[in-house]
Amino acid sequence: METILTAAKLSLWVSLSATLLIALVGIVLAYFLARHNFRGKHLLDVLISIPLVLPPTVVGYALVLLLGREGWIGAPLYRLTGWSFVFTWQGAALAAFVVALPLMVRVSRAAIEAVDQDLIHASTVLGKSEWETVIKVVLPLARGGIMAGILLAFARALGEFGATLMIAGNIPGKTSTLPLSIYSAFQSGDDALAQTLAILLTIISGTVIYLAGKWTSSRWI
Repeated sequence: METILTAAKLSLWVSLSATLLIALVGIVLAYFLARHNFRGKHLLDVLISIPLVLPPTVVGYALVLLLGREGWIGAPLYRLTGWSFVFTWQGAALAAFVVALPLMVRVSRAAIEAVDQDLIHASTVLGKSEWETVIKVVLPLARGGIMAGILLAFARALGEFGATLMIAGNIPGKTSTLPLSIYSAFQSGDDALAQTLAILLTIISGTVIYLAGKWTSSRWI
């Protein structure tokens, strides 16, 4: 029971941390991709979306190359602070952020693009700045899709395995999230624990996806 609670609490903490960052970054990216044309827009879209098609282990390896103790960013960070993302819960949260961000951006972008352009134009005519229009018109009208994107991103972050294993490892009580704990239990032959953890993860993920569907339809079924 202690293993189950520890893994569940760690998974929720990592996923919530990643989702908070995803919401902040994802809404901004989704808005600019939906409402602005700029040089490098398609390249940015590709960079954001590529974790959807790459194997998670490749994403994790890229994070190690970038943020590991000998990485392009990680090495200077480690020399200055003595701290690294490798083998930490922060590394697990970062891996979850990278693999789940594309879902948030794509769903939110579609919701923002669906906002009636006439309403945005009317806000501009009334003298509202772009920032005021975004806050008072675009985001409220797109909130269903945005919330669905956040929930789907949370579910994806909760189920992240490969990238997390590459950069954060599988340290019990420190980086061993529910998916990693399921893998460890299966490898050690503890089928009862693996099944319990798998059922718990499935229930949580299914609930989140169900709620995301309700937000998307903007009505309770």
